[in-house]
Amino acid sequence: MKLRLGIPKGSLENATIDLFRRAGFNIATSSRSYFPAIDDPEIECMLIRAQEMARYVEDGILDAGLTGRDWVEENAADVEPLADLIYAKQSFGKVRWVLAAPESSPFQTVQDLQGKIIATELVETTKRYLARNGVTAKVEFSWGATEVKPPVLADAIVEVTETGSSLRANKLRILEVVLESNTQLIGNKTSLQDEWKRRKLEDITMLLQGAINALGQVGLMLNVRKEDLAAVVDVLPALKKPTVSHLTDDDWLAVNTILEETTVRQIIPRLKEAGAQGIVEYPLNKIVM
Repeated sequence: MKLRLGIPKGSLENATIDLFRRAGFNIATSSRSYFPAIDDPEIECMLIRAQEMARYVEDGILDAGLTGRDWVEENAADVEPLADLIYAKQSFGKVRWVLAAPESSPFQTVQDLQGKIIATELVETTKRYLARNGVTAKVEFSWGATEVKPPVLADAIVEVTETGSSLRANKLRILEVVLESNTQLIGNKTSLQDEWKRRKLEDITMLLQGAINALGQVGLMLNVRKEDLAAVVDVLPALKKPTVSHLTDDDWLAVNTILEETTVRQIIPRLKEAGAQGIVEYPLNKIVM
């Protein structure tokens, strides 16, 4: 038996493959194949556009897949969310679908777009958003390069953004946030009734979440004399409780902890001043809670 797993092709592809690598799965893609190799004989991967993933999972062509919550909602797909994996193309955070208009336009809110034209790839979600706000506007599907369409081809757009830099570069300003989204691992409801497939997906979920937890974290281990332990511990962040163990030399202790990578450069010199020796910083792939 094999688990059929969808990997999002496109902007999330590299970040997803790297996340799986950190979780312990090596996926190798080829420009000539939509079936990447994976070093787990119980998994069969397929590259699918994130926009289509939820439909193939709902139909049972795939047992599970990774896609944005935005595309699950856009397709009104009847699937089971298994995990929120907060990562994206540029950063490991959430993305926003925003309503944006030219900086020179008079539009300030969604209500100002009554009777106007809005271009977007997220058509159904945008229509529902307009309906909730009591606005009637023409929503046109955009095949790409959505940011360049206002003001000639559309009055406004609904577009996804992480930083807003692309919108600013095209002289657009954000009016409102339509939807906040992040990557989800979703499962087919029938597949999840199979005990083996459910257990396999639970294992994958745990490992992926462990890889997410480890992002931006590093391990730190060091040796310290017993009389200097209190001074060393005082240097470490208050919320981080280190593991302290005895060495073969009764006068020395080993200290092990996990820290945010951005703080280590300030902390290591202070640890050395406090009496720490043999300080080793090491990368982390997974932190399983």
